Amino acid sequence: MKLEKRERMLLLVAGVLAVLVVLRLGLGSSGPAIAEASVDSVEMAEKKLVKLRQFAATVPGKEAVLNQAKAQLAAKEVGIIQAETAQQAQAQLLQVIRALGKTEGIDARGGEFGPVKPLGADYGEVSVSVAFDCRIEQLVNFLADLTSEKALLATSDVRINSTNTKEKTLGVRLSLSGVIPRKLVPEQKGPSLF
Repeated sequence: MKLEKRERMLLLVAGVLAVLVVLRLGLGSSGPAIAEASVDSVEMAEKKLVKLRQFAATVPGKEAVLNQAKAQLAAKEVGIIQAETAQQAQAQLLQVIRALGKTEGIDARGGEFGPVKPLGADYGEVSVSVAFDCRIEQLVNFLADLTSEKALLATSDVRINSTNTKEKTLGVRLSLSGVIPRKLVPEQKGPSLF
């Protein structure tokens, strides 16, 4: 029995279809695995979305805390001496001393500018020293007035000598320090002495 060309083609097509059916059924188990992987990735994506939504829900609260911290910092930094240079800050400090001295009848003339030093990581310190003569009550009132000043000031050195015992006057040398932004502190070059 001889098969004709047409019958051979039909047998070949039937064989190919049989192989495809076998392959399809053999690989049929991988079809659902792909579907499961896609389901897993969808579930994972949904979980990620839930986490992102939870994180996004905390952002307004964190922004509120940040704004509150910025407001508190701004309120505390009101007393920082604002100037373009450290020398201008020292001049402002000297003006404060002279203005407060004038209200108490103290003639705080002259003034020595001390070194500009870093004060922590974010601030700097400028200092000014003045010498004057006054009575004890004038000195006490002057120091009390310094505490009511809005600038962040502190006495770093006070030296008191008796100059006239009959008139009860004192010779005072006062060093006053103020806080400035760190950007005004010159960079230290070379090794430090201490």
